[in-house]
Amino acid sequence: MDLTRRSILSSGAGVLTAGAFAGCLSSPSDWGGTDERRGYAAFFALWDWAEEVGGDTFEFENPIGVGEMGHGWEPDGNLAADIATTDVFVYLDTAEFAWAQQVVADLERDYDDVTIIDGMAGLSEHFLTVDREPPASPDTDYDFDPETLEVGGFDAIDRRTGEVVAYWHGDHWHGNLPAVVLDESVPIDAVITDDEERVLPLGADEQFQLDARLVDGAPESVEIDSHGEYVELHGVDDRTTLLVFELRADGEVIWDTSADSMSVSVVTEREDEAADEFVDPHVWVDPVLAQQIVATIADGLAEIDPDNADDYESNAAAYTERLEDVDRQFEELIDEASRTVGVFAGHDSYQYIEHRYGFELYTPVGISPDDAESFEDVASLIDVIEEYDIDTVLYDPFETNDPDHEVPNMVDVLIENTDATDYAPLTPAEGTTLEWNENGWGWVEQMEEINLPSLRKALGAE
Repeated sequence: MDLTRRSILSSGAGVLTAGAFAGCLSSPSDWGGTDERRGYAAFFALWDWAEEVGGDTFEFENPIGVGEMGHGWEPDGNLAADIATTDVFVYLDTAEFAWAQQVVADLERDYDDVTIIDGMAGLSEHFLTVDREPPASPDTDYDFDPETLEVGGFDAIDRRTGEVVAYWHGDHWHGNLPAVVLDESVPIDAVITDDEERVLPLGADEQFQLDARLVDGAPESVEIDSHGEYVELHGVDDRTTLLVFELRADGEVIWDTSADSMSVSVVTEREDEAADEFVDPHVWVDPVLAQQIVATIADGLAEIDPDNADDYESNAAAYTERLEDVDRQFEELIDEASRTVGVFAGHDSYQYIEHRYGFELYTPVGISPDDAESFEDVASLIDVIEEYDIDTVLYDPFETNDPDHEVPNMVDVLIENTDATDYAPLTPAEGTTLEWNENGWGWVEQMEEINLPSLRKALGAE
């Protein structure tokens, strides 16, 4: 199945309809008299699954081009307006796909009749958390200059639990703010560092104060109170809105997070606390969790188009059998493996399958592909290769920045400095290459043709 794409551009929970907003585009019923159903899915894996479930009845588009990943991707133009001419948008409600969260907020604010399907709905009990320790105490002895200050880091902390729920990296967010229950409040603390990793003192009587504001035009679903060292979000309307944090000095905003606004949802009932933790978003690499996401998509399409609900259920059931077969192949691989440790020269995107099947991939950085490895990180991987006598280094083909070089530079470094002699690709199925697209490879094929053979080689199961 070939990709059909437009190179343009997404929070909610489960399946919800963006209604009661001032939509201004034509409705699906105006598409030249056709009854064809159309929708968008936020990145490759979701697009592939939506196409499988939709079959001949529902056509989906993936806005992300061949060779690109959804993480950190930004749309050109107003994709929300384009999606608003279709029936549905399938996405994951996580700040790792902040652009998709923003599109959802735009749809909820401005358009009618677009159903939103969150593939992460109902998965909170399976979420794996990512540990992040907040930085040290404020450096009150250092004389900060607000005019030249460069912010190096920002951790958003749920003041109720002390947990880091989101952090700022470069120019975008990772993680999510907790949902705010209607008529209740959530206090958000912050630890902000400068470019030398010094912690700024925050407070009403300190040099700097934390504040926040809603994005212009965003739903006024929360009221914001600043207490200097933290802000309090009070839920007044059960809608999702967009928030910008501000750093102030002497009453003036000297820095903010407007480069990537954070979504915050107001809900009518308290959600599972696990959903408020900072979680690893890579649920789509797990063939068992994938089955639940496929079922969520099928339920959402049936709600939109009940006349064809049986077809969506049947398509989902047939595809689920293929996902179950991938699950069996992973089980067989681990049963035949001579080791349960590997080295992956990429970001930590396989925690869910490591956890499910009982093996471990050592990586130089965390869950973000934007993180840069240090000398100590690479040295640690060299030690692992030597300790476990690893001969094959795994790498992410989407993290190879040089088009003339097959693998990331770190692979060369590891092979040059260890007894490892080979390398093999491992894909998070977040995107597709030109070759894979021409082969018609979907999520299952990426697992069967790339990941399973590479892991067999790396873990000694050949």
